[in-house]
Amino acid sequence: MKRVGITGQSGFVGTHLYQTLRLDPEAYEVMEFRDEYFDDAGVLADWVASCDAIVHLAAVNRHADPGVIYQTNVDLVTKLIRALEETGSTPHVLFSSSSQEDLDNPYGQSKLEGRRLLSAWAGKHGARFSGLVIPNVFGPFGHPYYNSVVATFCHQLNHGETPKIMEDREIHLIYVGELVDRMIDLIGRTGDPGGDRLDIPHTQSIRVSDILNLLNGYREEYGKRGVFPALKSVFERNLFNTFRCYMDLEAHFPVLLDLKTDNRGSFVETMRLRLGGQVSFSSTHPGITRGNHFHTRKIERFAVIRGKARIQLRRVGTDRVFDFELDGSKPSYVDMPIWYTHNITNLGDEELLTLFWINEFFDPNDPDTYFEEV
Repeated sequence: MKRVGITGQSGFVGTHLYQTLRLDPEAYEVMEFRDEYFDDAGVLADWVASCDAIVHLAAVNRHADPGVIYQTNVDLVTKLIRALEETGSTPHVLFSSSSQEDLDNPYGQSKLEGRRLLSAWAGKHGARFSGLVIPNVFGPFGHPYYNSVVATFCHQLNHGETPKIMEDREIHLIYVGELVDRMIDLIGRTGDPGGDRLDIPHTQSIRVSDILNLLNGYREEYGKRGVFPALKSVFERNLFNTFRCYMDLEAHFPVLLDLKTDNRGSFVETMRLRLGGQVSFSSTHPGITRGNHFHTRKIERFAVIRGKARIQLRRVGTDRVFDFELDGSKPSYVDMPIWYTHNITNLGDEELLTLFWINEFFDPNDPDTYFEEV
């Protein structure tokens, strides 16, 4: 088992790295980190001494005073190096730099200087160092107006705002899950010397206007009509899942379905989709709860067609629980965002009938299903 510390653990990339490492508790123990550790040399020293690997993500990339950006980021690296030297610790250090290193701005130059300082420390003490130069990162739970244009667009489209393109250019992107996988791969390697500069390749090149066109399509088809759009690539799946995580769950769900009844009985259309997957149904006895698991990539819908149910969702790593009550007399559905653990409980006195759709076949060798109580 490797003990991994993450500075900036509560940030965008840090949160995803932290939660992903927790999925494999037999291989990794995450050493809890708080931002205030940087303000206490003794606490920081104890923390670095406890780690086999440290991923340094903590940084400032927006501030009214450009000088604060540069000085803060360099100071954080300096404090980390001081703690390492005072304790004689030589963990594998992975440093999150940016493709902005090559630009003449305070953030990019602070990242370049931080990488140089840590590389010099590693060379002096014979430690393993990986200086990661990372392209633009997007994914669920990024902060709008801060982390990426994708986060900003997703937030605006889901909150009644009109996105504006300031500069329509081609940008290089990597999905946060892909970046985290790369980091974990580097952490898990043994005998790899690392590297002063490791350029992390982008996984998608796309114009800003094309991103907005895709997101507008998701809002029109999925947000307004409940139709799952055609997702022609892994990038589009990741972009769609990112879009969904900015929706106001309480305002949107449950969505009522159109129930048609005549002398023959009733008919209800539960979903429209432009992609494949797997459809199933379950019957659930009164008082029984199913689920209590989450997915990191799968797209899923629960549609209640008979009986009374409560569907609960909670974003992994947070405490807030969303409760939705559904009644089969008025068929309705709730969709499951990624990284939200979810369950369904039969609240009634009769058997509960639920239809489930998920966008990929179940693969026992790669189930993307992680159990956690809501």
